[in-house]
Amino acid sequence: MSEFLTTAVDAALLAGKLLRENFDKPLEVDAMHAHDIKLELDRRTQRLIEDHILARYPGHAILGEEGTTEGTSNCEWIVDPLDGTVNYFYGIPHFATTIAVRRNNELLAGVVHDPMRDETWTVEAGGPALLNGRQIEVSARTELSACIISMGVSKTGDTIDNTLPAFNHAIRQVKKMRMLGSAALDIAYVATGRLDAYLEGTISLWDIAAGLLLVPAAGGTVDLQPHPDNPNKFRITATSGRADFASLVPN
Repeated sequence: MSEFLTTAVDAALLAGKLLRENFDKPLEVDAMHAHDIKLELDRRTQRLIEDHILARYPGHAILGEEGTTEGTSNCEWIVDPLDGTVNYFYGIPHFATTIAVRRNNELLAGVVHDPMRDETWTVEAGGPALLNGRQIEVSARTELSACIISMGVSKTGDTIDNTLPAFNHAIRQVKKMRMLGSAALDIAYVATGRLDAYLEGTISLWDIAAGLLLVPAAGGTVDLQPHPDNPNKFRITATSGRADFASLVPN
């Protein structure tokens, strides 16, 4: 692994250890929203990641869900310390830490780490997609009727209203639809062939940055579009590229 990827993996494993140790224990809640939760542990985990990265690369910038750090370098680390906070808070063991690094807006490396299943996805630009060191590929399924699709739903009334018709349209064409609660794992599961596609209308870059490298490296496709109403959000469709996923979008 490159030094960048080694740093990302080491930081993700440190974060995963902290999350695993605190799982199913009393948690300090920073904010309780209608469709989201913010934990003190989110902030503490990001600080742990930042400290590890900046100790090695003190001039680098951090773009994180729990805050940003300006840098003097053209390198930026994109961090979600705990993707799936609601799952975590409710004791559902489906969440991840994800870290990516880019130089001049070009992604170089990424990692997604699931501490509960001890699964770590890694990728570098131009290299293979790996799960625990083993090369992975997207699903070979070509018929929508055999496919499993995950569709994420953001936390605003507008995105819920826009997503439900698409969900209703897609569920009639595929084997199963899922809403799993962690975008980082959704996109990693597409790269692994567990899911055939992951779609979400409003997502932040830190949730899916590593997956933007993983899925193409595993043979799939990613379409990422700026959200028309929010410059900091994106629409994403990540698929195996083997079935007619375009038909999942209602006319």
